Amino acid sequence: MRLSIFAFFFLLLCSSLKGQDIDTAWYSETVTNGIRIQNSFPKGGPYPGPTKKHFNYSYLVFYSRVVNETEKPITFTVNFSADSIPIPNSPNTFVKLFLPSDTMTPEKQSQFSYGLTTVASLDASTKFQKKLNPKEDSLFYVVAIFYQTKADAWNEERGGNRGELILKGQDLFYRMLPQIDALPCGHITFHK
Repeated sequence: MRLSIFAFFFLLLCSSLKGQDIDTAWYSETVTNGIRIQNSFPKGGPYPGPTKKHFNYSYLVFYSRVVNETEKPITFTVNFSADSIPIPNSPNTFVKLFLPSDTMTPEKQSQFSYGLTTVASLDASTKFQKKLNPKEDSLFYVVAIFYQTKADAWNEERGGNRGELILKGQDLFYRMLPQIDALPCGHITFHK
């Protein structure tokens, strides 16, 4: 009798748990209008690319996964300008967001910088666009490059060690608190 009660509660517990990839711990995960967006934790370090006129460069690599859980195809577009974003409470510190062209794959999750091989200085806007059929998903990188305009600003608070793509209606936003509350960065188009 006890064994059957235990088995009943065990099966009840198992059926109520939400399935997810065992190897993946997401920083955030949301479902809006049938679109699941999962965002990674950051990886990164000192900036390896060429520096120009600024100081104390560093970078963080994030990746996002967009899953079409609807019954219709979608196209999602993400784009970032090359504009610098000032960091509140640190007047000498800025961040730029970029979408590298390297392809993120699940096998790269355990690698340094999620396997991103090219972290170069980018001074142009970047864009990522992908059509997803029902039940398809896509992974893509987002890189945040931080720099300071004064050489002695090393100890100023940089913040922004978590980033996430979010969907409001059909519009996409990128959030990296405290410096970016909701940066408009794209949209999702639902096809008939």
